[in-house]
Amino acid sequence: MASGAEVGRDVVIGVLCLDTSFTKIPGHIRNRTTFDFPVAYKVVEGATAERVVSQADPRLLEPFVRAARELEAQGVAAITGACGFLVIFQKQLADAVGVPLYSSSLIQLPAVHRMLRSDQKVGLLVAKKRSLTRRHLEAIGGEHVPVCVAGMEEQPEFREVMLEGRRAELDAGRLESEVLSQAEQLARDNPDMGALVIECTDLVPFAHAIQARIGVPVFDIVTLTEMVYRTLTRRPFGGRGAVTDVHGQYA
Repeated sequence: MASGAEVGRDVVIGVLCLDTSFTKIPGHIRNRTTFDFPVAYKVVEGATAERVVSQADPRLLEPFVRAARELEAQGVAAITGACGFLVIFQKQLADAVGVPLYSSSLIQLPAVHRMLRSDQKVGLLVAKKRSLTRRHLEAIGGEHVPVCVAGMEEQPEFREVMLEGRRAELDAGRLESEVLSQAEQLARDNPDMGALVIECTDLVPFAHAIQARIGVPVFDIVTLTEMVYRTLTRRPFGGRGAVTDVHGQYA
């Protein structure tokens, strides 16, 4: 049996990636500095933002299945995705491999809803609002969750770099301003929003700034990936043999 120090040493999380070339800054799932554990990336050629986000192109399912199986063959312990709109393929992708596969941060939506008061909504910050359909929410049992949604498709930096792929150079400051503007507007328009789920992996680098502005719990693909990794690398708890009561006092 592995010791506590050894647990997690060989646990790798696989990431299914879109075919994009723009700069991935810290906080993005495709920037290795985002995590303190190993990740393995697999780019699916031809899987552009247009085909995945705007078209939900069913022809991409088989290439993503092949990529997931290749990651599994490499020995990854779990697989995730670098685009929240992959949620539409969640069932087929999970069925295709023998390791846990969570295609999108949106998988957290039903759980987040259950954490809130019944009169509160879950906010969604997405790449393209009109592309988020009932089918996407049904894929994770979230079609009946009360949500409020903001999209980034009209924001110039996001549209030009992420959605249209016009250039690889990213103006992070400009993008942050766009992200915060949309998040703040969503919060103003929906004072009953109790938490926010960031669908788009490209927006996660600004999660801390979003939370500082709107003051609610913020969930994203990084929070989910960190949780999954911890479930695969459990360690013994400290305080051997010590038993305490509910007040922290030794019994």
